Amino acid sequence: MLCRTVAVLGCLWGIFSLQAADEMDWPEFRGPRGDGTSTSTGLPVDWTETNRVTWKTAIHGRGWSSPVILGKQVWLTTATPDGHQLSALCIDRDTGAVIRDIPLFAVEKPQFVHEFNSHASPTPALADGRAFITFGASGTACIDTVSGAVLWERRDIECNHFRGAGSSPILQDGRLYLNFDGSDHQFVVALDQKTGATLWRTERSIDFKDLTPDGKPEGDGDYRKAFATCHILPVDGKPQLLSEGSKAIYAYEPDTGKEIWRVEERTTQAAGTRPAVGGGLVFIPTGWSVGQLLALRPGRTGEVIDANTEPRPGTQLQLAWKSKRGVPRKPSLTFSQGLLYAIDDNGVATCWNAGTGAVLWNERIGGNYSASPLLADYHLYFFSEEGRVTVVAAGGHFKKEAENQLPGGFMASPAVSGKALFLRTRTHLYRIEN
Repeated sequence: MLCRTVAVLGCLWGIFSLQAADEMDWPEFRGPRGDGTSTSTGLPVDWTETNRVTWKTAIHGRGWSSPVILGKQVWLTTATPDGHQLSALCIDRDTGAVIRDIPLFAVEKPQFVHEFNSHASPTPALADGRAFITFGASGTACIDTVSGAVLWERRDIECNHFRGAGSSPILQDGRLYLNFDGSDHQFVVALDQKTGATLWRTERSIDFKDLTPDGKPEGDGDYRKAFATCHILPVDGKPQLLSEGSKAIYAYEPDTGKEIWRVEERTTQAAGTRPAVGGGLVFIPTGWSVGQLLALRPGRTGEVIDANTEPRPGTQLQLAWKSKRGVPRKPSLTFSQGLLYAIDDNGVATCWNAGTGAVLWNERIGGNYSASPLLADYHLYFFSEEGRVTVVAAGGHFKKEAENQLPGGFMASPAVSGKALFLRTRTHLYRIEN
């Protein structure tokens, strides 16, 4: 009995040590768990342009993709402002030196991109010595991170992004998952990581037949497009691929693309966040127009509900709660220890009880926001488009701890490696640490 107890304690200590260790890799949008949380400790809380900056590297062109990290490499993308040249950059994590500057795609006739967006907004994903780069319909490629060779590319996936691409790829079980929600086509696709071949493609099942709130026909591209990123959620021991398009949130079987369930929210458009999960719930801001925050309980195969009506009796798919207060359109949510955090586009930070939807605090910290928050070592970091980084204490009571400023402003979300923050402004990539 004693031996068994010691063995169990040893396993628990090993798990605790693994969870408590500083994370070195940040392989995709919002990190290793896709939720903007890091187990690293000792990260800086206050800094200036000249204090705690280990290195600062200028990034040419214009791109809002977030940095991702694997081993000693930091990857991001950029583009010429006119969108004719799309490139991938690899930067040395320790020195900030540019290791590779790879011109991936030359685009003769770039799609229109809204002035608020860029031609290089989707964030890369890294795994097993491969960098997976996408610019939406303009091209997707896989790069060998050692040699810099392009292993495969796809330029045949058609989609009019209408305002520019924004969905980032995620990786799991040898597949790359990516949303394509444009004015002409709306679907989610799984590609083989080794070859780039299409494993499955599933069209959005919502019909778009109703009218928009202002009475225009659904043919308006603004009411069909979206910019959201997928997320994998285990439900009853099986994974579900969460994917948000315009007017609906979907769950798919990751290996086949078969739709499991769908929640319709027809009053909204252009969803742009990555879902947050925790406590048995899925948390999704629905996007522009009548933006709401939905807390959903995942359902069974074939179940469909409307977020604004009561579900049928016996339906497992449930709307646990919803909120219209402090709901972001571009920054994603962060869940931790039963609490849900957000910064809306206009600088109002909110903390909800994730189980009930009760607002624990709601504070205006100022600024405008596109970047998603970071939660690490009991600190919440909010990154404004004006370059201000506000740090508050994580928990059910609001307490501002620091306020920092960097020139250039933030459109990209942060990355963490070890005890360092990697922050991309409009013009530079910074490594910041104590």
